[in-house]
Amino acid sequence: MAEGSKTEKATPKKRRDERKKGNVFLSQDAVAVTTLLGSCAALWLMAGNIIRQVSAFMTACLEACGAGLPVGDQVAELEYQGILLLVRTVLPLLLVTAVCAVAATFAQTRLLVSGELLRPKFSRINPLQGLKRLFSLKSVIDALKGIIKIILLLVIIYISLEDMVLESYKYLYTDLPAACGHLFDSAKSMVIRIAVAFIAVAALDFMYQWWDYERQLKMSKQEIKEEYKQTEGDPQVKGKIKQIQRERAQRRMMQQVPSADVVIRNPTHFAVALRYKPEQDAAPIVLAKGQDELALRIVKVAEEHKVAVIENVPLARSLYASTELDQEIPPELYGPVAEVLVYIFRLNKDKRLVK
Repeated sequence: MAEGSKTEKATPKKRRDERKKGNVFLSQDAVAVTTLLGSCAALWLMAGNIIRQVSAFMTACLEACGAGLPVGDQVAELEYQGILLLVRTVLPLLLVTAVCAVAATFAQTRLLVSGELLRPKFSRINPLQGLKRLFSLKSVIDALKGIIKIILLLVIIYISLEDMVLESYKYLYTDLPAACGHLFDSAKSMVIRIAVAFIAVAALDFMYQWWDYERQLKMSKQEIKEEYKQTEGDPQVKGKIKQIQRERAQRRMMQQVPSADVVIRNPTHFAVALRYKPEQDAAPIVLAKGQDELALRIVKVAEEHKVAVIENVPLARSLYASTELDQEIPPELYGPVAEVLVYIFRLNKDKRLVK
């Protein structure tokens, strides 16, 4: 199907299916920038501790060299101090970097773990597919992003070094701590510039990746119709099933009309069949109800089986609107219905006396 015909936004089911396949939105530049910022922040907070650890390492090295120990012991001590330095300085930075990368990835993928990506696929090792991916629009854009980032990085480093060279004469008239402070400020300024530039690139990449992801998920109108048929069923089939269900329900309902005590009608639009057996019913029960043609059928069946039919327009409307099949009538209709039932019971009693 042509890509241009896919103009509709993806449905929730489509998104769920793509997520199961591992196809989720992810901006790698956003992950990289988050990792960079987290690492820089950790380095900034740990700078004092790193300086102290390096100073302690150098002191330990000098003490080991001046202690008159055998060369083997000196080397062992230096190795121990070096490992200790790495554990105290580099390891925390690596942990922060890993946590930032994982957090940025999970924030976009919502903790997705998909086995679909682990399944072997021939397309991944197919040279033709590889060439298509190599010269695809995505690959071209990724290459352009890489070139832009390299150019930005080189420009920022050049500008920062140029500023440092222009201010280098100041270092000639300051002591070593002050010169180190100036150098640190210059390095910090360069890192901030790089971070700002990369944040801008990541923001643009985030917006592009989101647009591209939504574009890939778009569906055609025909695909949406097919999905609806799969999930909800064919509308024609569903309509036929509902019709059959209604017909069966009506047949069951009509079979109960002969056991009713009275049918209350209006006179052609509504009809409600009621049953009230004091020994088993707490209140009158609606056995059948219908409107228009169905109402006439209820009345006809009632007359064929000698069930009393009473015309009461407001009561018929109220019963039809307020009560479902096989349910008791609402309390507010007890009075009017009781009057009808009393009349019917008296009428039946008089008929029996006459006989």
